[in-house]
Amino acid sequence: MTTSIPVSTSHKKRKNATDPEHDSPKKKKKEKHREKEKLNQDKGKARVDSSTSEFLVTRATLKLSIPPVFASNLRAGAEEMLDSMIMRYIPSLSGVLLAHSNLHFLSPTASVTADCPFAVCTVGFDATVWSPRIAMKLVGKVILCSPDHVSLLVHRTFNVSIPHHHIPQDVWEFEYGPAENDPEYGTGVVEPSVDKGEDATIKDGDDAQAAGETVEEASGRWVHRVTGTKLGGSDGYLEFTVVGQTVANEMLSLQGSIQYDPFSQEHLSHPPATPQSLGEKK
Repeated sequence: MTTSIPVSTSHKKRKNATDPEHDSPKKKKKEKHREKEKLNQDKGKARVDSSTSEFLVTRATLKLSIPPVFASNLRAGAEEMLDSMIMRYIPSLSGVLLAHSNLHFLSPTASVTADCPFAVCTVGFDATVWSPRIAMKLVGKVILCSPDHVSLLVHRTFNVSIPHHHIPQDVWEFEYGPAENDPEYGTGVVEPSVDKGEDATIKDGDDAQAAGETVEEASGRWVHRVTGTKLGGSDGYLEFTVVGQTVANEMLSLQGSIQYDPFSQEHLSHPPATPQSLGEKK
């Protein structure tokens, strides 16, 4: 058994309800044509944005099951459910929902089926989505280097991993940092970062960034074989090509590449290069 309930508690009287021209076929045809043109324009804009930017603003449609606590105000329930989806990967949007606006119901009623107390309704809204695509070039901040991968953050939020086989081995090489138990380097690296004459305080802003760079270089770094400059330059920002996506627990992470031809079969996963293997090649 299915029951229908109104999605809004307010009912406004329609103006000119008795006007014969209001429901005339000619007027309906004009309104239908106008709506069709507007829809085509919106779709065209969405296609242009999707090909040039990782951020999209698109008209989305979702079917929601609103809890019974919002039975008297389904709109508030729908907005709260959309709020809970922010910063999560939504498969129907092919990206991470960043914001929503202009919520509206696509039907004047919501359905309640059998003993299920949830009101099922379809809503439309404008969604701002982070939707990177394969082969797109992005820029991220290097936060960690290791022999088998480089970790980055895009917009200080989204994780990116560049595996070692997507780093040109003939251009870059990994330089190990000082070992923790090294008596010559281990203590000397940590102590200068703390002033003996002042109390230790929590760092933020640029100080926190400097501390992050110290941790990064302590674990090692990728450097240019000829010039010796570190990967990412002095500011730590690196441009890469998106070659893969991973969704886990509704979170989107990317796999990147800095190879000249990132989609070549030569860059498939293989064990990291060792001094022995490099010697054999020579």
